[in-house]
Amino acid sequence: MSINFDGLIIGALAFLTIGLFHPIIIKTEYHFGTKPWWLFLCLGILGVATTLYIDNYIIRAIMGVLSFCLFWSVLELFEQKKRVEKGWFPHNPKRKY
Repeated sequence: MSINFDGLIIGALAFLTIGLFHPIIIKTEYHFGTKPWWLFLCLGILGVATTLYIDNYIIRAIMGVLSFCLFWSVLELFEQKKRVEKGWFPHNPKRKY
């Protein structure tokens, strides 16, 4: 019997990826608003397409998690805009609203 750490590796990297995207969304909305939503969408589609051609299942799983974090970021970018409008996060004084 051997111990398999693949699930722990994938889970830890998924956790870190999700945690990394929170400040990315906050900073993106602060500096650019919701304009770059299409960039997250395109990178997510590219990530899914790339996932289809990767042989290593751990890297394939991590790439899948990254791709769907990018898709989720499209929604979160618009949600972050609402949070800024409610006053939960600061407005960027250099941007026009």
